[in-house]
Amino acid sequence: MRSSQEEQLMRDPLKVASNVAGLLMENDRVRVLSGSLKPGDKAAMHSHPDHVLYVTKGGKVRMTFPSGSADERELEVGKAIFVGAESHEFTNVGDTVVEFVVIELK
Repeated sequence: MRSSQEEQLMRDPLKVASNVAGLLMENDRVRVLSGSLKPGDKAAMHSHPDHVLYVTKGGKVRMTFPSGSADERELEVGKAIFVGAESHEFTNVGDTVVEFVVIELK
């Protein structure tokens, strides 16, 4: 049986969604990721601990959760959104490039 830490590493966005995610910095308290999705791009199912999403280029996205439920959201430029620990797939369903910064708390 895997530990929750092993599960988190298996669903690390830098590993499973490297097509849209990059590492900006990491230390013992936070990890900061950048993300960029062109229209139609998808970040495969991945996990984050508690984190803040800061939107630098807005657009329409769909978040799909392990249960299969989905939620479409319009991300607005300049918004900072706190999100509890979760797993999700992230898809750009709009017609603009969506860019953001994710600050994961350790």
